[in-house]
Amino acid sequence: MIRAIYFSKEETLRTDLDVMEIAFLLQDMEGLLWVDFQGNPPEKDKEILSGTFGFHPLAIDDALEEAHVPKIDDWGKYLYIVLHSALAGENHEVNTLELDVFLGENYLVTHHDEEIEAVTRVWDNIQRDSRHLRNGPDHLLYRVVDELVASYMPVVETLDQWIDQIEDQLFNYPKPEIVEQIFAVKRAVLHLRRMIGPQREVLNKMARDDYPTIDQQAQVYFRDVYDHLVRLYSIAENIRDLVSDTMDTYLSVLNNRMNEIMKTLTIITTLFMPITFITGFFGMNFFFPHKIFGSWTTASVFLITLAVLLVVPISIFLWIRRRGWM
Repeated sequence: MIRAIYFSKEETLRTDLDVMEIAFLLQDMEGLLWVDFQGNPPEKDKEILSGTFGFHPLAIDDALEEAHVPKIDDWGKYLYIVLHSALAGENHEVNTLELDVFLGENYLVTHHDEEIEAVTRVWDNIQRDSRHLRNGPDHLLYRVVDELVASYMPVVETLDQWIDQIEDQLFNYPKPEIVEQIFAVKRAVLHLRRMIGPQREVLNKMARDDYPTIDQQAQVYFRDVYDHLVRLYSIAENIRDLVSDTMDTYLSVLNNRMNEIMKTLTIITTLFMPITFITGFFGMNFFFPHKIFGSWTTASVFLITLAVLLVVPISIFLWIRRRGWM
């Protein structure tokens, strides 16, 4: 899908543009042209990016064929920028979608393989209110980047919820599957940090470096987005520490449960130890013994033995409770 918006100097908005009209309107330095490529075959996009806009082949290859971490390249008359949006997936995963941007003096070109909600929101907003296009393509790029960075906050909140759920499971029933969930969340946090870190540096360059396609007034807005990324990176660091603490908590809870199990088994062993000794000593030979041990098989001795077998473990149990060992 290829869609385009043209905002003329008379402040009229056009969206019904074909490729020939895009090439013609691109020559109007007083207008603003935004062309968005989504999910097209690389050959189709390459023909337009190269023939209509005249982008460098290396920049086109980066946009169409290669996946990159966030970066910014200055090609003189235009900037090539790689950004990423984030969304929380299933099974404690964080997925990122790459957005390739070409920023020129009078145009903005965006390319992405899948739909990015941030781009769609900006697209819908400027169709409802074209005043967002009055300040030029750099300010339009700011709105796209701002929406893109805003998409990180729900992901961060989802990560925090995952950690809370894992902690609840830890104290209720620490199953071995929790370890897999902890490491899945940890991988998600690391993946998020790997995206936020370079993207933060990209925004820092856009806010402070001297680029001909970014006006100094627009740099103030990019500086604001940079501050948001700095806070997000700090939050991601805190979440990573929470994940490590959750793992330590799991090991601690597991050790406590193991200690409880060992204590219970030790008490059971202690209670049955005197019984085992008594039965082992006498061999339980109350019936048909040797004639010299006939007195040991009387009913009174049998009852006394049963009493001892009952009283001894009960006495040991009460003594253990009195000592506070259980």
